[in-house]
Amino acid sequence: MTSIPTETAQPGKASLFYDPKIRGYVYQLALLGLVAFLVWSAASNAIENLRAQKIASGFGFWHNAAGFDVNQKLIPFSASGSTYGQAFWVGLLNTLLVASIGIVLSTFLGFFVGVARLSSNWVLAKLAMIYVEVIRNLPLLLQLFFWYNAVLKPLPDARNSIALPGSIFLNNRGLILPNPQFGPAFQAVVIAFFIAVVVAIVFYRWSKKQQARTGTQYPNGLITLALIFGVPLLVFFLAGSPLSFELPQQGRFNLTGGLQIFPEFVALLIGLTTYTAGFIAEVVRAGILAVSKGQTEAANALGLRAGPTLKLVVIPQAMRVIIPPLTSNYLNLTKNSSLAVAIGYPDLVQVFTGTVLNQTGQAVEVVAITMAVYLTISLVTSLFMNIYNKRMALVER
Repeated sequence: MTSIPTETAQPGKASLFYDPKIRGYVYQLALLGLVAFLVWSAASNAIENLRAQKIASGFGFWHNAAGFDVNQKLIPFSASGSTYGQAFWVGLLNTLLVASIGIVLSTFLGFFVGVARLSSNWVLAKLAMIYVEVIRNLPLLLQLFFWYNAVLKPLPDARNSIALPGSIFLNNRGLILPNPQFGPAFQAVVIAFFIAVVVAIVFYRWSKKQQARTGTQYPNGLITLALIFGVPLLVFFLAGSPLSFELPQQGRFNLTGGLQIFPEFVALLIGLTTYTAGFIAEVVRAGILAVSKGQTEAANALGLRAGPTLKLVVIPQAMRVIIPPLTSNYLNLTKNSSLAVAIGYPDLVQVFTGTVLNQTGQAVEVVAITMAVYLTISLVTSLFMNIYNKRMALVER
């Protein structure tokens, strides 16, 4: 009996439409095409509207004369001779000034309030809790109006200024301080300061390595303070004290001279600092609570008191929890500074997106530049905080 050979059945080739990989490519191309169509439609519509309204496009306005003045400026700027490009830099520097000072102050205040919320002192803990709950639940814009209209505006006029120690005056025009006048030799003091900072960092890193290798501890805090303050002070006296002050003079009707800090800046700085510190305090509290209680008990068993335990054991471990949300709060503070336009502080939004846009009518270019600036500031801040976070992360051996 002979067997009849049979052909082995081959599975049929599936259609490309049912291939998940091909189907994924098709969907992504379709989405990309849809996004490109939306961008093209928006750009075409904007160009058509600009032509209909006979508004020039491009960045030629950058070098045109501005024709307006700004009360607070960190670089030379005047209504006669300055350009819209210089107005942009004035607004940007004012934004960076209030944001950088606000970040530093809100960090210190937030850490203090966050630690105070966990204090065994009942009154201090409750006061910190009330501060956090009140500040966090009030709109920032309302707080800015409070500091500007209810606290700083009712101050007496210049003729009836409040005299403070050190030839400092306070009135509804702001805070009038002695104006520092720097001599040419003061550059040597600045150079000495930066050299001292570099030396202090090198010494700190060297002392940590020595401590890890031999166990010997060095008074890093005292040596750092001696370097940063002592060296520039020594150079200052050797250079012949190249610093003097122009004191404000109170006349019969007005104040003359001195350095004026405008109330808009003070109100914005206080509002941003206190508001952001309320959120940072909760971040700090959460970070401390994330550290195992056994760490504190082990430190106490070694004889460490509460202060050194918090500084040397708890906070360093809590930082890996604190830093990511802390970065978000820094970004929020910078972006919230754009609310300065409500109280008249000449930041980037008020000067560039406000006055410059109204005078030139080139909304697309001005808004695009402003958005690019805030995006760049946020990305740079995130980059440095991520580098710091990586250095603070636990290293498994």
